[in-house]
Amino acid sequence: MRVLIVDDEPAQRSGLAAMVSAWGMTAETASEGNEALEVLSRNGADVILTDLNMPGLDGFGFLERLREMGDMPPTIVLTAYGNVETAVRTVHELGAYWFLEKPIQPKSLEVLVSRAAAHAALRNDKQTLLRQLANNGSLGELVGASPKMREIFGLLQQAGPSKACVLITGESGTGKEMVARTIHKLSPRRQGPFIAINCAALPETLIESELFGHEKGSFTGASERRSGCFELAQHGTLLLDEIGEMPLPTQAKLLRILEDSKVRRLGGKTEFEVDVRLVAATNKVPDEAIRGGHLREDLFYRLNVFHIHLPPLRERKEDVVPISEALIAGLNRKHECRVTGIAADVLDAFERHSWPGNVRELRNVLERAVILAGEGIVELKHVPAFLQGRATMAAAAGVAAASVTDDPESVRFSIGTTVEDAEKGLILRTLEHTHNNKTRAAEILGISLKTLHNKLKEYGA
Repeated sequence: MRVLIVDDEPAQRSGLAAMVSAWGMTAETASEGNEALEVLSRNGADVILTDLNMPGLDGFGFLERLREMGDMPPTIVLTAYGNVETAVRTVHELGAYWFLEKPIQPKSLEVLVSRAAAHAALRNDKQTLLRQLANNGSLGELVGASPKMREIFGLLQQAGPSKACVLITGESGTGKEMVARTIHKLSPRRQGPFIAINCAALPETLIESELFGHEKGSFTGASERRSGCFELAQHGTLLLDEIGEMPLPTQAKLLRILEDSKVRRLGGKTEFEVDVRLVAATNKVPDEAIRGGHLREDLFYRLNVFHIHLPPLRERKEDVVPISEALIAGLNRKHECRVTGIAADVLDAFERHSWPGNVRELRNVLERAVILAGEGIVELKHVPAFLQGRATMAAAAGVAAASVTDDPESVRFSIGTTVEDAEKGLILRTLEHTHNNKTRAAEILGISLKTLHNKLKEYGA
């Protein structure tokens, strides 16, 4: 961390610089505001310590210039002439981070500088996310250059800094938790905890204890007091994944917490306030979940302030390549591999596959491939057999296998295509159409499920 010290007294500057250096930070100094602005233009600063009464551009003028420039680093004001009015002006009107009177207590200043540095680091993290979005079509762990993902990135930039609830919908594996984590990183709560709970993974008898906590003896097995997710997420973000699987009585209690921000542990006699930003996610269509009695309508409207829908991967095939590249970079670090890319025929197979498991399925395929390859290029032999079958089908001589016409419900074959190749192409194209639902594909083709499995085994798919 780089700390800029602005003070007209040489002894004060050198003393503060020595303290800052002893705390493991880099110290730079300036004797008044104009000199400080020059230092900032050359090197920047993460935290600023400034006196108020200085010749030339004094502390008040310096703060005003910083505010006009925008993106003001956390600035701690130090002065021997401090009073309440000065504190109010510097902190509230001029945007200073905090105010301390001289003589400075080193321990108090160390704590304050550490907090300011942490604040600066979090702000820098947010700026990094936004630069990623501008430069390469990514936002944190989310990657995509398709129009649909660009629209989602725009919504995230608006929703992140707000206090509003967010409802994320989309099929399983589309990255709903990654979206929730990105919202947290873009929010003022990013220094607080991010807690995620999967409502579908908890039995009905335990979900309220997990959410709200419990007192000792509140039920059989409650041998001690336990904090719930709302307490654990205090001053942070709580993700309730698969909200449509939450029991309706628990949904009613959740609605009340959203209304008054108060929680009572199971078996508790008193309520306590919580400061938590709620993000909910579901793979169900909300309207259908409401009609089916799985989701309370009033809770839906309370959660649905910001609605972000994640499209399935099959609807944004142009994102497959950039997502694959980002996944490989992470998988290389995880498994200590040195994979540098993906062969063209593998990418072609990826494009042809419908990815019913979405990004999660793509990640699993690539994790296996990275481990098998170890280094160099991911080749066809490194991916599962069903993807090899698609690539083989596309490369087979004389086969225009099951290519799509202007009508997405139709397929066509070139003259000279053998009956065997036509059958293979039709079966594989039908599987794509049903998003790999073999039972449905067998019904459409008019064959038994066993016959379909035998054919796929024969194709190596």
